[in-house]
Amino acid sequence: MRIDKYLWCTRYFKTRSKATDATKKGRIRVNNDIVKPARDVYPGDMIQLRKDQIEYVVEVIDLPANRVGNKLVDLYRVDRTPKENFEAKEMIKLNQDYYRRKGEGRPTKKDRRDLSNVLNQEEE
Repeated sequence: MRIDKYLWCTRYFKTRSKATDATKKGRIRVNNDIVKPARDVYPGDMIQLRKDQIEYVVEVIDLPANRVGNKLVDLYRVDRTPKENFEAKEMIKLNQDYYRRKGEGRPTKKDRRDLSNVLNQEEE
């Protein structure tokens, strides 16, 4: 099975074209080699993929016939991603929240509505 199809079937990417694009950009490695979208994967291969600033490590167990449901994905792969990778993503998220807290910056539509309601009540 092609690597882009495998990643789509095991629900790492929403569409097969997104899996193909990620492979073309060099974000997918099979057994530590950068691969093209047409590269075949076999049971026992180790796949490393970078998605959403997380470096996933996946071992192929079996090849699905077509896209599988979320509950059945574990029959076809073993996720060997270290927990530190997910913790790093959380730290990045917390850093972004530090710079823009609620109420700072440009007001949202809800903020403007609330402000106009307060001003209208004061006029009455």
